[in-house]
Amino acid sequence: MRPILAVNYKAYYPHSFGKHALELARAAKKIIEEYDVEVILAPPFTELKNILEEVKGTRIKVYAQHADPLEPGAITGYIPLEGLKELGVHGVIINHSEHRLKLADINYLVKKAHTLGLEVLACADVPETGAAVAVLGPDMVAVEPPELIGTGISVSKAKPEVITNSVELIRRVNPNVKILTGAGISTGEDVYIAIKLGTIGVLVASAIVKAKDPYSVMKDMAEKAVLAFKEISK
Repeated sequence: MRPILAVNYKAYYPHSFGKHALELARAAKKIIEEYDVEVILAPPFTELKNILEEVKGTRIKVYAQHADPLEPGAITGYIPLEGLKELGVHGVIINHSEHRLKLADINYLVKKAHTLGLEVLACADVPETGAAVAVLGPDMVAVEPPELIGTGISVSKAKPEVITNSVELIRRVNPNVKILTGAGISTGEDVYIAIKLGTIGVLVASAIVKAKDPYSVMKDMAEKAVLAFKEISK
């Protein structure tokens, strides 16, 4: 098992598109050659094909940022899982704080995604929601206090109890799900603390996507993640 660095490009940063999106993917390719980490990239829908082509043949996984709980058909403007599967993504992020879903819809998407062979990273805003979502059986749960997202103030430092409470509650209901944390994660130290507190990795956005040198930020995070894993395994 490797520490996980999941990168959400989001869909409103200029850095999320075009050449910037590809540069981030190329930085990720260097990172997995240098460190024993798992990298997940979640670009905007318009960039999925290009990113998939860029990382083809590597162990980097590409996730869509959302999917709609609908069957394919006359559903203009929606994103069914079947279309994402056809495109070739490895998984999907659902219930991000910026695109929340009803619990029933999360349940539908988890089951449908697994039927299609897609992985699911489900987000939650608080530990209790994380536990409720974990019952539904996603591959990963990422707990992100929305008030810290994009602030540069990391949850691992500002609210470490969110991480420890999440791990405790989620493990009670689903001991197999992988637990990530996010919101304000900006440095390798933030990642190190998050893993030492019981998670397997982090969900990061602006700290990497908006960085002048994404590779350097990812390198710092990957290095500290590997270090934390080694210390835990002793």
